[in-house]
Amino acid sequence: MPAVSVITPAFNMERYLAEAIESVLAQTYSDYELVIVDDGSTDGTRALAERYRLAHPDRIVVVSQANQGLAAARNAGLRAATGAVFALLDSDDAWMPTFLEEQMRVLEAQPAVAIVTGNAINRGGHEDGRPARPVPDPRPAPDLETILRDETAVFIMSVFRRAVVDHIGGFDERFRTNEDFDFWIRAAAAGFRFARNAKPLGFYRRHANSLSASDVRMLSGILRVYHKAFDATPPGTIAHDLIVRQIDRFEVELVAAEAREALGRGDAAAAAESLEALRQRRGGMALDVAVSALRLMPRAALWAYRARCGTTACLSRLWSTCVDGVRGRPATAT
Repeated sequence: MPAVSVITPAFNMERYLAEAIESVLAQTYSDYELVIVDDGSTDGTRALAERYRLAHPDRIVVVSQANQGLAAARNAGLRAATGAVFALLDSDDAWMPTFLEEQMRVLEAQPAVAIVTGNAINRGGHEDGRPARPVPDPRPAPDLETILRDETAVFIMSVFRRAVVDHIGGFDERFRTNEDFDFWIRAAAAGFRFARNAKPLGFYRRHANSLSASDVRMLSGILRVYHKAFDATPPGTIAHDLIVRQIDRFEVELVAAEAREALGRGDAAAAAESLEALRQRRGGMALDVAVSALRLMPRAALWAYRARCGTTACLSRLWSTCVDGVRGRPATAT
């Protein structure tokens, strides 16, 4: 049996999957298997995976299933895997050749550590070419409180011992986003120790899409994770208090994201409703003016939001204060 099972779920990723596979085949650490889970793809993903399996039958396992989402695909990979350690590699990402070697070195040197979280270079988006996490990373090794405080504390390119899954189970298939964040919270709550390797050893793809729509989806997902953690955490604990504060924070960010989304699609009534909800929670003259502008002069207000220049500079600054200023950090755990 291999020491490491690499878990790679794939849904309609024919464009990127070959690079992910080649990056695993190029690893300097050789005691591994690659488990590719085709999650009901309708493009050439499955055929591509099968070609690689036939070329590397001692290395690659392919599992196919009807489309069930990322969490279910990862769980299918975990069930098929035979390694003592699991490593997560999404099908549109890639590793540098020493990724497994350096992460396994951390696990082997620290037997009490069950999860090593890594780092990567961003590909695409406004942070293209930059590390996904700080280098060096001044944050302590993740534990339950730090993970609850900071949803970016654990990066998706992580390796973890089979014992973690044996104890807490796999990924929660009810979640279509942020299922990894839920997994790390449950692992920390169960007492598993984390270590951090801040050296970027992979490439993390950020796809260009609608930021507002993505924000709403991710913020809704992260709130579902926090509500689940709230139900599982004893009242009166530090963790419980952290969850309450984070729910309040992300509820505000969600309302702001919904306002941005409504403004982006030109829906003044919906934007006014969201900003009014934000005003009820935060107060402030700027929000009062923004809501009034959207209700009394919807066309002019929407035009000002889109233009953000010239004679609309004052109102543009208002939008930045009201909507963009409450955005905070990206709502992602990966």
